[in-house]
Amino acid sequence: MERSRYIVRQAIKDADNRILGYEIKYSGSEAYGGESGNDVSAAETIYNFLMQNSEKALRDSRTFMTFTSSLLAKRTPHLFKSKDLVIQIDDSVIIHPFAMHLVQQYVKEGYEIAANDFQFMPRYLALMEYLSYIKIDLAQMSASAAENIMRVAHSMHKKVIATGVDTQQQRDIATSLGVHGMQGEYIADQLANKVHQSSYLRSNFFRLVVAVTREEPDIHEIEQIVSTDVTLSYSLLKIANSAYFARRTQTTSIQQAIVTLGLSQLKRWVYLLSAGDTDDSHLQDSEEFIKISFMRASFASELQKYVKRPVLTRSEAYLLGMFSTLEYLIDAPMEEIIADIPMVDELKQALLRHEGSGGKLLDLVISYEKADWKKITENAEALGIPSAQLATIYFNCMEEVNRIWDQMLNPSPVAEREAAADKTDAQ
Repeated sequence: MERSRYIVRQAIKDADNRILGYEIKYSGSEAYGGESGNDVSAAETIYNFLMQNSEKALRDSRTFMTFTSSLLAKRTPHLFKSKDLVIQIDDSVIIHPFAMHLVQQYVKEGYEIAANDFQFMPRYLALMEYLSYIKIDLAQMSASAAENIMRVAHSMHKKVIATGVDTQQQRDIATSLGVHGMQGEYIADQLANKVHQSSYLRSNFFRLVVAVTREEPDIHEIEQIVSTDVTLSYSLLKIANSAYFARRTQTTSIQQAIVTLGLSQLKRWVYLLSAGDTDDSHLQDSEEFIKISFMRASFASELQKYVKRPVLTRSEAYLLGMFSTLEYLIDAPMEEIIADIPMVDELKQALLRHEGSGGKLLDLVISYEKADWKKITENAEALGIPSAQLATIYFNCMEEVNRIWDQMLNPSPVAEREAAADKTDAQ
């Protein structure tokens, strides 16, 4: 039986933690370099998937992707505009005469090329005129070798991206080398460390102000806005369960929290947030991590539909993904953060100790985010989720998250004017 092909986007960041682009990674790509039947089968799978999902993959960033000889021969890069794509190649392409001929043709068409795991070997050095990027694996080379490559790269005006940045020490080395970008487990895990509790997304907050001050506010619209922002979700649930709103039953969902507060108190809560909305210096740093929370929440909620013998509801799975980043966004232990938030024990244990089926679901979401192919398969099988559907579910969630994110970051001019006026009135 042919194994499932997992496809995921992984962030490439600069030394200031800003997103430079995303690499599309697919399971087993490093093994598909020859002209074997496995390579042809893999190329067919990846090609068919990208035919349906290339627009989703490229919606909001520069995309880096490794192309095998078969994918190059199938003209797969033509699914992407040259300005949006960096074609990555490895040794299997470099030693393949016909594949290298295709690479040269793509360069003439305006595509940029990156060499994976660059080495000081004649065949790599002969490629330099075609390369825009050099990728070096810090986990697989000495510091002196990396320094030598950096000197050559800088002398020839090539941008270097360090991969295998899995620890703080490797990040420090990459920073000292002066690389253009970095990627790896540490980079994927690294969340903002100077983020305040009020770190909601400004454009998201503007939309919320507009929504609550409409003549006839739409509860579903308000719920959607709050549900895309981890700090707003957390703040709303916490205030809804405070002593001021003491109830016999605890509030465990965003919708319940909105109903509990009522529109009058909801407006006061929004105005209270606006009163502390004076420091913008940290917001840019936290935007990506709010988006990660949103993506994890959406992915976990969709995956929960396929879990055999589910314990969590889909809304609880949503909170599981959403709240999984809270201890990074709020400088406190997770146990302390969720102490005042009512939730079923399965959800709490999943967040605190990654236990139970909820813990496996969170592990699946995070392992997919990190492109950890082995753990993806193990967790999917443990939950009874069909692994063949994971890539499609992931990209559908990514498309929806990007669509809503675009709306948040690009509110209409009318909405911005209304929000500013409402905020002034409130003050």
